[in-house]
Amino acid sequence: MPILNRAAELHDEVTGWRRHLHAMPEILYEVHETAAFVAEKLREFGCDEVATGIGRTGVVGIIRGALGEGATVGLRADMDALPLTETTGKPWASKTAGKMHACGHDGHTAMLLGAAKYLAETRRFAGSVAVIFQPAEEGGAGGKAMVDEGMMERFGISRVFGMHNMPGLPVGRFAIRPGPIMAATAEFSIAVEGKGGHAAMPHTTLDPVAAASQIVLALQTIVSRTVDPIDSAVVSVTKFHAGDAYNVIPQTAKLAGTVRTLRDEVAELVFSRMKAICDGIAAANGVGVDLVIDVNYPVTRNHPQEAEFAAGVAGAVAGAANVDPAVLPVMGGEDFSYMLNARPGAFIFAGNGETAGLHSPAYDFNDELIPYGISYWVRLAETALARRG
Repeated sequence: MPILNRAAELHDEVTGWRRHLHAMPEILYEVHETAAFVAEKLREFGCDEVATGIGRTGVVGIIRGALGEGATVGLRADMDALPLTETTGKPWASKTAGKMHACGHDGHTAMLLGAAKYLAETRRFAGSVAVIFQPAEEGGAGGKAMVDEGMMERFGISRVFGMHNMPGLPVGRFAIRPGPIMAATAEFSIAVEGKGGHAAMPHTTLDPVAAASQIVLALQTIVSRTVDPIDSAVVSVTKFHAGDAYNVIPQTAKLAGTVRTLRDEVAELVFSRMKAICDGIAAANGVGVDLVIDVNYPVTRNHPQEAEFAAGVAGAVAGAANVDPAVLPVMGGEDFSYMLNARPGAFIFAGNGETAGLHSPAYDFNDELIPYGISYWVRLAETALARRG
């Protein structure tokens, strides 16, 4: 089955919603205008229930099918933007300085609204569809907040599905895999405490810059020399701050960065090696080193049966040749992982074409993806909730 005719008809309207949302980005849990827009649309569509304030600012709409009783399937989109300054120059560019939709959550929200409108019009399924609009995916664990508040139990959700646009993947193509599809994330900070002094008399100091530099280089050996080459891991130092004057060796140096892994055992190995490296370099240089690791999102693991099901639905929309059912995992993080830990489900990538990359100030969601996204959501709901017998 190709793109739905009704999805094509809705293209311009949904594009208008998407560009409206793009111009009014909100971050983390402060998505009040976005959530109000979503709730207003869901009520306008005639959803049977519209619940707001789930996980602080999340919205859930319930659409009951016309074919009798059945299960409830959850379809999730994220609503929040990023703290970036947009450089696209588009007419619908962000009107809020320092905030922009640089990851396409405006498109995710708009596509799910388009699917909700279609499903509320037709209701050709048994059971119910829960359309889930989540805040704070970008570092705030909004998915966890919604799950912890009892969303799955409250609405009787038995399976849950998510979708994310993917720059570089052509529009009209999908990619998915069973098992880990996105990485677990952790942040780390390292404070190196030395003894400052005159740069011309380094022998009178305990140089934290030299020690911190050794730590940066040694951390790179964890992936190359400790982690099994068959496993995937990333250790990236992304911040290095020390000193204010050219002729002063500072008292302290500070590092920070991120760790990404696909298996819990690998994460524990990485963390233990980080501690050993910091302790060893501290002793060798006579400085103090304080390592703090903040574990964030877990691995996003697709359930095999649901991944196969989602791939089949995508194939019905785009053609089987346009679905990669065994895409390599992405080392970015995603808090849809919390929903997949709570219920069976799957997360799929949808092609955004040759656009700027995610989290780039030059990024913009490709509106040509919209009919594919709507059609995927509708086919998934109708197939998952088809009347039996």
